[in-house]
Amino acid sequence: MKKIHLNDIRIRNKLLLIYMFSVFLPIVLTNVIFYNVTSENVRTQKLHDNQLALRQVANSFKQGIEDAVGVASVLYSDAFVYQLLDKRYESPVDFILAYNNNFRDINKYTPVYSSIRSIDLFTDNPTVITAGGIFAIDEEVKQSHWYQTTLDTRKKYPVVTRVAAENGDLSRFTVVRALDSHDHSSNEKVIMINLNQRFIHQLFANETFEGDIYLLNEENNIEYSTKKSISWQSDYISFESIQVPDSSTVLEESYMMQYMSGWKVVGVMAEDQLLAEVRKSIPSMLYLALWNFVIPTLFIVYIAGNIHFRLNTIVKKMRKVKDQNFELIPGKTYKDEIGVLTTEFNRMSKKIKDLINDVYIARIQKKDLEIQKKETQLKALQSQINPHFLFNVLETIRMRSLLKKEHETADIIRNMAQLLRNSITWDKDFVTVKEEVQLIQAFLEIQKYRFDDKMTYHIQLEESAEHILIPNMTIIPFIENASIHGIEPLKTNGKINLKIEMDNNYLTCMIEDNGVGIDKNTYNEIVASFEEDEIAGESIGISNVYQRLKMYYQDQFELKIETEQDQGTTVYFKIAVHGQAEGVDW
Repeated sequence: MKKIHLNDIRIRNKLLLIYMFSVFLPIVLTNVIFYNVTSENVRTQKLHDNQLALRQVANSFKQGIEDAVGVASVLYSDAFVYQLLDKRYESPVDFILAYNNNFRDINKYTPVYSSIRSIDLFTDNPTVITAGGIFAIDEEVKQSHWYQTTLDTRKKYPVVTRVAAENGDLSRFTVVRALDSHDHSSNEKVIMINLNQRFIHQLFANETFEGDIYLLNEENNIEYSTKKSISWQSDYISFESIQVPDSSTVLEESYMMQYMSGWKVVGVMAEDQLLAEVRKSIPSMLYLALWNFVIPTLFIVYIAGNIHFRLNTIVKKMRKVKDQNFELIPGKTYKDEIGVLTTEFNRMSKKIKDLINDVYIARIQKKDLEIQKKETQLKALQSQINPHFLFNVLETIRMRSLLKKEHETADIIRNMAQLLRNSITWDKDFVTVKEEVQLIQAFLEIQKYRFDDKMTYHIQLEESAEHILIPNMTIIPFIENASIHGIEPLKTNGKINLKIEMDNNYLTCMIEDNGVGIDKNTYNEIVASFEEDEIAGESIGISNVYQRLKMYYQDQFELKIETEQDQGTTVYFKIAVHGQAEGVDW
């Protein structure tokens, strides 16, 4: 049999072996062990938590009983209670006076303990009025459940039992004790401490215990249960008669007090409840395991594909070399073994190509570059000559007009030269408001010269706003539109008002004209152009101004245009000046 060497195995298969032994098998074993260990830990913790919850229920019930027993013991030794129940009263008034003096002190315990609902006294003294918490021991009482079940034990110590409610169910818990410590009379006396039913229901309805709770007496009969299907109120039911599944877990908390000897609190939990949370987490564990499978698998596939692609690229380029095609392998240079091989191949190909390239071709390319460079220099020189020539000609005409004392013509030429220079030589992005207004004034003077008396203008510039920097050519496009599109169609009485002032930390500007206004379609096109993300076109239009303000000031500017047909147009904008515009080097 031929021995297979590791180096004879393809790289893809090697990676598959690594995946099986380093990823697949460890993940499967880890998840199985993790599930078993987690299930056992959760079950143990659940048992511990529910044992604590059951103990809390038992202790709370014990505390409520002890409060009632404590009150019964105090009243058991109270001489005033015996005096109240043993005394022979000659008239009802005498009893009422004694009742008011003594029974109020007895009822003072009721609001102190939340577990106690009321305190009742029973006696067979015929002179005692049975009302207001005092009851007669008559034949009906002697036949009652609580009286019969405590007959032998209530003279020794307090006894916990149940009494019938108004509907006849034995649903109320009470502590009964005979009053016989000062027994110098033949009257029978019994004190009954009634427990608060709401208190009992609340402490047994412990939400943290995940199962059914049973309160059992010394005979293992059910005194109370949270299981709704058991009618413990109507009769005593033996706990042994309850069918408890074999898989259930039974927890117990016993009482050692004399008056509750043999009583205990039992909790029954289904096995499914102990492992419910673990079983709910099975999908999550499966998803996690699947994730642990998918990610390494994709990673290994990616690595294998990357290695195969890079090696295949080198092989293809090497095969092209025999056809004198010295293409370099494009891409970033990496430092692994394949990257070093790629770098060395590129270096070899480049050297061979340099040796083969003809020197004549290199010289021709060099001459072409020199010609292009000279053409560029010539165009640059030409672009400088034309503006300077125009400025010199305009200045010559202006000087000759001054010599001929044609001052109006000289002013117009000066204004035209200023406008021309600003439009050709845009050497800075920001100017002061004063510089912008000077340019506006030159433009309006030219327009006024054109229209003669057809147009007038008024500029109001607040002194505090003169040195505020604004983007170059911000206001003049609105002045140009007001003059050309608003005033020029009018026959007479065209007027343009410009008002610039400071308003707190904002520079406000208002351009108002009484021209023909803007028609609805043009107005909609202007507003729609504000939503464009980029500055379109080379001219300085309204949309261009809006986009530049948005670029420099973001949300710290406002631009509004109000127009009415044949009534004129008002443009209002304001920009923030505190800190000036973001990203601008002032």
